[in-house]
Amino acid sequence: MTMVVGTLKIEFRLFDNRSLKGKRKVVRSMVDKVKAKFNVSVAEVGSNDKWQKIELGISAIGNDRRHIDSSLNHILEFLDSLYLAEIVNTEMDIFNL
Repeated sequence: MTMVVGTLKIEFRLFDNRSLKGKRKVVRSMVDKVKAKFNVSVAEVGSNDKWQKIELGISAIGNDRRHIDSSLNHILEFLDSLYLAEIVNTEMDIFNL
């Protein structure tokens, strides 16, 4: 049996934000909405001290590579559709273990 692990790192830019408190509110909203809609792990993984940049890491585990790929792409589209911040970079990897 194959275990498939998918990871997605997304970098966002915040334009109308002036503080870390404002950034944390946006991050919390993104994380909560992804957790409520998708069965994945999600966390802020970098740029913690930069108030105009958000880096989120998302991971999913399953046994079907196509399903993991589809899920991560749906999450990316979902986050983009929230219009909370601009996506400036993404990195996706899928591993068979």
